[in-house]
Amino acid sequence: LDPPAGNHERIERESFSGEAWRISLVHREVPMSRTARAVTLSPSQLSILTAVSRSRVLAQRLVERATMIILSAAGVPDAEQARRLGVDEQRPRRWRGRWLVGVAAVDEAERAGAAEDELREHIERLLADAPRSGTPAKFSPEQVAQLISLACEPPSDSGLPVTHWTPDELAKEARKRGIVESISARHLDRLLKRGRAATA
Repeated sequence: LDPPAGNHERIERESFSGEAWRISLVHREVPMSRTARAVTLSPSQLSILTAVSRSRVLAQRLVERATMIILSAAGVPDAEQARRLGVDEQRPRRWRGRWLVGVAAVDEAERAGAAEDELREHIERLLADAPRSGTPAKFSPEQVAQLISLACEPPSDSGLPVTHWTPDELAKEARKRGIVESISARHLDRLLKRGRAATA
């Protein structure tokens, strides 16, 4: 994400224990509220959020929320975020709060060595209107049927130079087509195995 324009001098990144980066902006005229809690993102979290914020296939609400978290981490005030995104001022505040409440699960998954697709699923689930219990998202029978149908297609139909799907490529294609907003390769593999067992 390009550095926010406006009343800012520079972006400073300070390393914290070699694990995370706090992104802060020095403001001239529009300082953050003294009561606003700072958002700290690890490099992996920032990378995933940036990818989500630039996505052309994910739901617009996810794109918008990822952008809010990035801007919050950069110290951009709620009022300025609202102006740029064309939303009410409560929305950036609400989603910053939601992120701060749920990010512990993302941090824990990252410390446990979660693969990038699993970490992305955690982040997208946190940004989605979904239960925040930490359990995998539930999918409708129609979505499961579409996932099974996709798995039966040759990867070449999707422009991939392979003869068999890998769980990772299949999960990426499912997200790309908009079948699901987020799903990890591991979760998709489990769904497909259950689907095959049910039809056996």
